[in-house]
Amino acid sequence: MNQSKTTRFLINNAVTILFVILSIMSIPLSGYSLPYLFQEILTRLGRNMFLVLSLLIPIIAGMGLNFGIVLGAMAGQIGLILVSDWNILGMQGILLAAIIGTPISVFLGWICGSVMNRAKGREMVTSYILGFFIDGLYQLVVLYLMGSLIPVLNRALVLSRGYGIRNAVNLVGIRQVLDNLLPLQIAGVRIPLATYLVIAALCLFIVWFRKTKLGQDLRAVGQDMGTAEAAGIPVERTRIIAIIISTVLACYGQIIFLQNLGTLNTYNSHTQTGMFAIAALLIGGASVVKATIPNAFIGVILFHLLFIVSPMAGKELVGSAQIGEYFRQFISFGIIAVALVLHAWRRRNEAEQSRSLLRGGGARQEGQSRTAGIKED
Repeated sequence: MNQSKTTRFLINNAVTILFVILSIMSIPLSGYSLPYLFQEILTRLGRNMFLVLSLLIPIIAGMGLNFGIVLGAMAGQIGLILVSDWNILGMQGILLAAIIGTPISVFLGWICGSVMNRAKGREMVTSYILGFFIDGLYQLVVLYLMGSLIPVLNRALVLSRGYGIRNAVNLVGIRQVLDNLLPLQIAGVRIPLATYLVIAALCLFIVWFRKTKLGQDLRAVGQDMGTAEAAGIPVERTRIIAIIISTVLACYGQIIFLQNLGTLNTYNSHTQTGMFAIAALLIGGASVVKATIPNAFIGVILFHLLFIVSPMAGKELVGSAQIGEYFRQFISFGIIAVALVLHAWRRRNEAEQSRSLLRGGGARQEGQSRTAGIKED
């Protein structure tokens, strides 16, 4: 019994264990000191955690990994571009960017949820492809409409042709404003306390939300849509709400992410948002059908620890830091592929087990009927 439990634990957490081993092996090779690594992990945890947590609610609703969080990231970037144009600085700029991004992300989340309701069972690939479609609309807005139909007052943001936003937008007015709002330094390590308080508030919101009526409805829908509908739960409406919440949270997460960096890459900052957030969550031990807050924290720490040390470790091993960059890409896409393959394999096994149980039940029932007939004769 204990052996089967150990085997099950190793199988369910194989990815996390592998990343722990890789990190332990790579840290000495990188040559980085522990204080430096600790500082980098704290910074990256604050930068990325909000985005990763935005993935949890659709998983509760049984909709899998929401690649559509890139829609929320685009909404947040639109808010940041407008705030930069209007030259609104400090926390007022961050709050206004969030206010502008909220209705845009709600609308995009509603579109995404509605499309997913027409592709039940294929939500992940649907949200992934939908991200490309909305990205085309986003490119149209920032590349052609801004500066022509949409007025841009700050000409430093506009391309030399007179319309379209430049490739890089300097967020100097809001750079690390949230991170430095409540400065805290312990033993030379700088801690972005305000950012961590915002992340803690989101964690408390998720814990509270799961206990609400809507949260229970989401869980019921995630377990069995047919049973939930029979119980009077509006399944499609509930699923749309889950995606809207996730998209809005991703909008805020992208604003937090970019204020930490201080620079907005207009056309590329959002493209890997979904991939990296999902990869981090899966590395933390989550799956397509189950994810928790600890999974998110563990995943971000392990994923970004390996991101930090892999270039220097690659340089020490093969003489080229570029190998570490290739390794990052391999990890990001590979871990998602493995998770999806495992999910499909488990679903197939569960379906086969269900069919075998039904066949076994039918055979038993037929045997009982024959026995009853013999007794009557």
